Amino acid sequence: MKTIEQIAAELQGYDPQAISAERVNDFLARLVEPVGETETRPVFDALGRVLAADVVSPISVPPHDNSAMDGFAFDSAALRANEPLSLRVVGTAFAGKAWASPVGPGECLKIMTGAIMPAGLDTVVPLEFVKTEGDHIVVPHGVVSSGDNRRLLGEDLMAGQPALARGQTLGPAALGLIASLGLPGVQVFRRIRVAYFSTGDEILSLGEAPREGAVYDSNRYTVFGLLTRLGVDVIDMGVVPDEPARLEAAFRQAAAQADAIITSGGVSMGEADHTKAMMKQLGDVAFWRVAMRPGRPMAVGRITEAGKSALLFGLPGNPVAVMVTFLAFVRPALQRLMGGTARPPVLLQARSAEALRKKPGRTEYQRGIVQREPDGSLSVRTTGNQGSGVLRSMVEANGLIVLHHGQGSVAVGDAVDVMMFDGVV
Repeated sequence: MKTIEQIAAELQGYDPQAISAERVNDFLARLVEPVGETETRPVFDALGRVLAADVVSPISVPPHDNSAMDGFAFDSAALRANEPLSLRVVGTAFAGKAWASPVGPGECLKIMTGAIMPAGLDTVVPLEFVKTEGDHIVVPHGVVSSGDNRRLLGEDLMAGQPALARGQTLGPAALGLIASLGLPGVQVFRRIRVAYFSTGDEILSLGEAPREGAVYDSNRYTVFGLLTRLGVDVIDMGVVPDEPARLEAAFRQAAAQADAIITSGGVSMGEADHTKAMMKQLGDVAFWRVAMRPGRPMAVGRITEAGKSALLFGLPGNPVAVMVTFLAFVRPALQRLMGGTARPPVLLQARSAEALRKKPGRTEYQRGIVQREPDGSLSVRTTGNQGSGVLRSMVEANGLIVLHHGQGSVAVGDAVDVMMFDGVV
């Protein structure tokens, strides 16, 4: 396990007082080590879990050639150029039961979707394409070609072929795929535990009476939502006052229970509180001024209690800054901790509907509303006021406009990157 100092030495140009967003993710990739413990879970309980081992298909899917639709199966060798084809219907094949009798030249078999294709038959003509004449059908010229409407054995997966890769997060489609292989369970990494609390004497919990200079805590609820969407076990530790003894107890309790700790507030330069001092006292922690907006102050490291270490993410106190730093940095780090394959967020490109002022030298995340234009292209506009305390803007937005570190001002019509919220926020 590398120390903060060792990781810092590996990063060329590392400057904690002006660290770029890209360097933050480079640092966290070195800091975060995936959990090692695994367990086997039934398919119904595996949604959102991360695979701890490749899933290898024990069978071929489908296990035999079968019909892709209701129709008539026949040997395509009977097809003739520029001529209709007349075939005698000798029976009906249903899904779940193999047709046992031979089908000879000039004959066909009525077949249902999913039914096994009998030997010697390789093509299915849909019911609606043929004309019925007694016990015969007439297949018009040109409506089908050899091999049409037949699903091949192993077309989806062949036995022994990897079906899902270690590190993949299991979504609904993956659950269906696992079930299609006849597997009742799957090996996954254990679910990680994340503790979080807000700090500050000015923070009110819901139910407390308003008082001058105080604000109600919103960060715990947004962080709770973000963590729940991510699929971790969440430990809500409430609001911790800016008192050394209370802070020490909270950090020690969190480190003993959780794999990671998230705090909001108390990490800005010059703040008159004890949060930073307690982080430094109890753990190996770096304090950063990230070249970004909103955000900037951030603490990362580990808190150790009784020989057990928990990752620490000390986020800013402003509500939007909490969400942006979580999406940009904490979420990818927690995915790595969960055992997931580290992938950067997918950025879409959209045309800016307004001019955006920006100086190179920091990454900006502006709340944006993406929409599709009549010509099919995507455009994006901001939500207006981009203050880091305007939480309403995160509700109105459906993505973040990402203006990269070296990027300058944006003119109307310029292409910009957008990190979409769907399924995350």
